[in-house]
Amino acid sequence: MDLSLESALSGSDPGAEQPGFIVGRPMEEWNAAYTKVESYFHALRIRNKVLLGRLVIQVLKRAMHRATLEPQRPTTELAAEELDSLVTEWFAQVLQESAAGADHLLTTRGRLALLIVDMPGKWQDQFLRPGPWPEAFVKAMREAYLRAGPDFQLSKMTPRPLDLGPITTLTSLSLGSFRKMAFVWTLFGLLLVAIFVWMHWR
Repeated sequence: MDLSLESALSGSDPGAEQPGFIVGRPMEEWNAAYTKVESYFHALRIRNKVLLGRLVIQVLKRAMHRATLEPQRPTTELAAEELDSLVTEWFAQVLQESAAGADHLLTTRGRLALLIVDMPGKWQDQFLRPGPWPEAFVKAMREAYLRAGPDFQLSKMTPRPLDLGPITTLTSLSLGSFRKMAFVWTLFGLLLVAIFVWMHWR
């Protein structure tokens, strides 16, 4: 990463930190959290490196404030929660929707709206930026949000048993059934041979 993670996340007194640690947690944990958050923004097609780095650091700073209060929680988990909270809050402000009890539907429809309005191509600099936003951006987002719902629903795919066709029938046959079937086919074959011989020798 181009930006020094340690310098970006260190508090006002970086000398008080143990080398290789940030707010009492190893750098490896923060690097893992950085990668997780960065991957999320990559999925939204944020490609500007300066903007990408700033957004990741913004999320990790929020996680850093909780790290000392919740030492038992994994760093990546805190970062993921803060990322979801930050994005949900931003969508609620832009779309004028309530973030309370959204149950991820707001962020899901919000992400769809971002793709519909081509945020990565037209409005990348507005993502997670505090308002006011350009009127055209807000209008496009709200129209796209309505297009993504309200009938939009998350569906669950329930696993169904595989249909193996005739193989299933063959494997379910008992030895007795197999013998009966073999006997019937043998008689049928003999009948065909008898007809063939009769037709050619009469």
